[in-house]
Amino acid sequence: MSQIRFSSAHVWVRVEDGDAVLGLSDYLQDQMGEITSLELPDLGDVLRARRRMGHVESEEASSPIEAPISGEVIDVNAEALENPDIVNGEPYGSGWLLRVRIEVPSELEDLISEEEYAELTTEV
Repeated sequence: MSQIRFSSAHVWVRVEDGDAVLGLSDYLQDQMGEITSLELPDLGDVLRARRRMGHVESEEASSPIEAPISGEVIDVNAEALENPDIVNGEPYGSGWLLRVRIEVPSELEDLISEEEYAELTTEV
């Protein structure tokens, strides 16, 4: 499995076969509680880094989801849309959100490592 990197907006990115798989971090899902709904972009939509790409709601909170990188959406996790609580149980596995064709590879360098993210989230 490829290394996971994180945005400061709590979205993870894992590069697989040249594309990026995106999801919500374990920290974010834990802070929000049980996720009740997800709003995600459609196939073919183009994401722009650091711009809104969707929305997540739980019984306790509601938050926009910010794109960590730019690129075209080439797959959307229909299972997560139908059963959003899968993100709580498997945030780095079957709870992934999107697969994106990477448009600007250098944006991956702006993301932080798992170790840096762990430091960031334990300081909060």
